[in-house]
Amino acid sequence: MTFNLAALPIDAFIIFAVFVRVGALFMTAPALGDFTLSPRIRLAAALAVTAALAPVAAPSFPDWARTGGVGPMTALILGEVLAGVFLGLAARVVMAALNVAGQIIAFQMGLSLAQIFDPTQELQGAIIGGFLAVLGTTMIFATDLHHMLLAALADSYALMRPGALPNFGDMSNVMVDTLSHSFSLGLRLAAPFILFGIVFYVGAGVLNRLMPQAQVFFMLMPANIVLGIVLLMLTTGLIMTLFLEQFEAHLAQFLR
Repeated sequence: MTFNLAALPIDAFIIFAVFVRVGALFMTAPALGDFTLSPRIRLAAALAVTAALAPVAAPSFPDWARTGGVGPMTALILGEVLAGVFLGLAARVVMAALNVAGQIIAFQMGLSLAQIFDPTQELQGAIIGGFLAVLGTTMIFATDLHHMLLAALADSYALMRPGALPNFGDMSNVMVDTLSHSFSLGLRLAAPFILFGIVFYVGAGVLNRLMPQAQVFFMLMPANIVLGIVLLMLTTGLIMTLFLEQFEAHLAQFLR
């Protein structure tokens, strides 16, 4: 008994190529690609998305993808990996704005040495940055923004057609703009704490000049932490709202 791949409704190679792009996205994208999520769950989700996306994406593949040799097929697979990684990293760079904001906030509060393992970055980071990153991931799922990520993946077959030569110039420009925007967004998210730090430390310096015998900075450190925590409680909602708006606007540029 022989098995004929041509008898399949959609060629096996096309399904595999779609799975490569989907899998590359699931490996690098925020929320969907966090290592805290079980690899089995990510694999099952990637297979489910592939099954739903393959019939829609199949017309985007060139005819030679079904009959080409090893060389063209290998080049097409590498292009699919590049497209998936590009979409995932573009979203993850925006997510890094929360880590930038968390590092700045922790520094202003005097908690920069309070380190915790950040599951989104897979490294040690400030405890405030880890808190904001986990909260941001939760809010992405709670507000269904991960649906926009999947929609961007589906529309990517029109923006980055399989088998076509990738436009490295446009891709590099998008990544540079995204990186600069992410850093700027991190500063804006931490703006209240930057202002708080300036006012607090200027006041502490003036008080130190008025009372040179007192250990002003040692005395005010607990007050700095307490006031910083209170300010964080008051501004967390605004921080998440601004971040989600910017994250949605960034994903919208990949939609048709």
